[in-house]
Amino acid sequence: MKRNATLVGVFCGVVLGAVASLAVVAAQNPGPAATRPDPNSVRMAGDRFKPLVYSEMSAPQKKMFENLISGERRGAAGPFNVLLRSPEMGDLAQQFGASMRFHSSIPSKLNELAIIITARHWTSQYEWYAHRRAAQTAGLNASIIDAIAAGKRPASMAPEEEAVYNFVNELLTTKQVSDGTFKAAKDTFGERGVVDLIGVSGYYQLVSMLLNVDRYPLPDGTAPELKPLR
Repeated sequence: MKRNATLVGVFCGVVLGAVASLAVVAAQNPGPAATRPDPNSVRMAGDRFKPLVYSEMSAPQKKMFENLISGERRGAAGPFNVLLRSPEMGDLAQQFGASMRFHSSIPSKLNELAIIITARHWTSQYEWYAHRRAAQTAGLNASIIDAIAAGKRPASMAPEEEAVYNFVNELLTTKQVSDGTFKAAKDTFGERGVVDLIGVSGYYQLVSMLLNVDRYPLPDGTAPELKPLR
């Protein structure tokens, strides 16, 4: 009886852990089934760019904002308060970003790896804050995340992780990609995957620039996690 009770306890713990993990994933990527928030209830953040409220927005800004909160993000945190200043461009940018984040041919864990490499390259504190957590939720090993945060090459990576790391890091740091690095990425992900890696890194460079220029604030009580690169 004692052994059975122990097994039941272990089983319940596993189930509860799985449910909790799914809840975290759902919160970060709510998907189209999530409830659209009331636009008047969504609070934006900013520093150099004053946070906008829905009632103050122009018609083009309201259109972009409504597309944001009706889409897969179900919110407007991050660069969108800045992008609303150029709403026609911003709406195109947020659609591109949603495609690169939610519909890339690159698996989520590896896509998040590309994003945090880009965030580290730009020392974009809020982008790092948000996406290191998304990377952890997607299953990326903490040792890889910590090495990237320190500006170092991770000591141990699976072949597909290494293909992403080499491609994105080389592209960002040298502005070129060698034949060997290109072949490894193409052999692993196909031609579409290579283009999607370029796309996600390019989009999150734009995001990093927007956040850094705005000096977008971290949540209250949160310290910056990235130190300047030497």
